[in-house]
Amino acid sequence: MITMPILAKGFGDANAGIRVYIAKPPPMAEYGNLAMVQPLHSGEIALINQACGNGWRKVFNVYAKMLFALNPTQFSFSQQASSWQQYRDTFLLQGASSTALLFSMPEVPASTKTVHIIAGRTHAKALLDAGLAAQLSWLNNEFAVDQHNRLLVCPYFDYRQLNNEKLAFLAQLIKALDD
Repeated sequence: MITMPILAKGFGDANAGIRVYIAKPPPMAEYGNLAMVQPLHSGEIALINQACGNGWRKVFNVYAKMLFALNPTQFSFSQQASSWQQYRDTFLLQGASSTALLFSMPEVPASTKTVHIIAGRTHAKALLDAGLAAQLSWLNNEFAVDQHNRLLVCPYFDYRQLNNEKLAFLAQLIKALDD
């Protein structure tokens, strides 16, 4: 997968092929002034979950579940660990993981194979209002696609909003970006 380095701020791999965008970082002092993409270290997701509660646990869990729902011939995430839980704890948002969780404007050069996912319709609208150059085609009230920029909008990464059925639909949308 050809990717471009990220000039954004957030967690994960600066060359991530899967980039998820949410509005704000965890409310912890050490993440208040992120200036770039920094890889998380082993155990750091658990520390964020402990300090910030159930909402952040859901974000990380749904992200890992989504990766495991992707087509294994396109993406190797499910081949790196025996379960999405093990993947979350061992690889998610770490250096060279090809995953990033970003708290800034998507950079969407169409020449890459990077997948950009904006979590939440409200966040997507705020990014568009702030100048995101995207041509979204809304498939329904929750999902949108900009095929040219490989950009998707889905429900926020929460079990109730992005349940297993909707995760499977998101995985199909990601696969369709290469069709």
